[in-house]
Amino acid sequence: MIKVLNIISDSNIGGAGRCVINYVKHYHKDEFRVMVVMPKGSLLKPAVEEAGVKVIEVDGIADRSLDLAAIGKLRKIILKTNPDVIHTHGAMAGRIAGKLCGKAVVFTRHSVFPVSKRLSTQPGKAINGFVNEHTADAMIAVAEAAKQNLTDSGIHPERVTVVLNGVEEQLPVSKEEQAAWKNTYGIGDGTFVMSILARLEAVKGHLYILEAAQRLKEAGKEFRILVAGVGAEEEKLKEAAKEMGVSEQVTFLGFVTDVRGLLSITDVQLNASYGTEATSLSLLEGMSMGIPAIVSDFGGNPGVISHEENGLIFPKQNSAALAEAMLRLMEDQALLAKLKEGSRRIFQEKFTVEQYASNIEQVYRSALAARGGKKA
Repeated sequence: MIKVLNIISDSNIGGAGRCVINYVKHYHKDEFRVMVVMPKGSLLKPAVEEAGVKVIEVDGIADRSLDLAAIGKLRKIILKTNPDVIHTHGAMAGRIAGKLCGKAVVFTRHSVFPVSKRLSTQPGKAINGFVNEHTADAMIAVAEAAKQNLTDSGIHPERVTVVLNGVEEQLPVSKEEQAAWKNTYGIGDGTFVMSILARLEAVKGHLYILEAAQRLKEAGKEFRILVAGVGAEEEKLKEAAKEMGVSEQVTFLGFVTDVRGLLSITDVQLNASYGTEATSLSLLEGMSMGIPAIVSDFGGNPGVISHEENGLIFPKQNSAALAEAMLRLMEDQALLAKLKEGSRRIFQEKFTVEQYASNIEQVYRSALAARGGKKA
């Protein structure tokens, strides 16, 4: 039995947290025993415990990668639980503690950001590579773009394994529930519905979606765009929608708990990120329901959406190209049907949660083998 201790610093449920939840619900219990360390009061706790996995809460790591005082606390936990593998998510303190205890350490890069000049040029690049390679036996990137981030900042490519995220397959809600959703937001039969599920932050590109909506309205098209999420840009975006005259076409839903209901009335998903995007779990959930997407060419998006196979890709920060892609799917029913079929097929081929769990566990085995671990 291989004992794995996950350490995550998130106090809220973001992409990394959802990945941890997906794994603990689907790991192979015949070979692995899993525990999760998280900040005290983290919103992750109920879901992890519901999966039957032990949670260990600790102070000092909430939303902080490195807290020197936390290293000692985590070291005590590691010595007490005696895992074979430490898997960290945004917790450098956990990596250091794991190394101090002589354990195999794995960490996952869940995000994609432009690499700063300080880390992409010498001597910072060499220092960063040295630190990362000496505090982890294996590194996981959730997209090729995330791997590129790591290698651009000094980490050797052979040290990084790309493990694509996976999600549980989603099933549409009933016809009655779909009708209720449409009635709530005044969506008529035959209206083409697009949705975006993302934080309302500038780098998520909502402004370009509003500009594209303005173009479609000026072309006389009937459509609705449902915007799910909250964030710092919420009021600015609502005001921008009013100024552009698309408040009737674009509806801000706030934080949505019933993602399945929203996806069930969605014809096409949107993703216009230009500053951070690894693997959008919302896109994957939509793909499992046969929903294609129109996405920017930034970050991990091209690793999820293949142009004209399960969606369309447009140049980032280009609202004209985005509007053109939207219009194309609104008018070409044959292409839309092809992309729907491609979405289901590609999801089954690459993005199931079972594949994700198996791929993560192979990294664990390899990390142990590299250290001469008896359980590899």
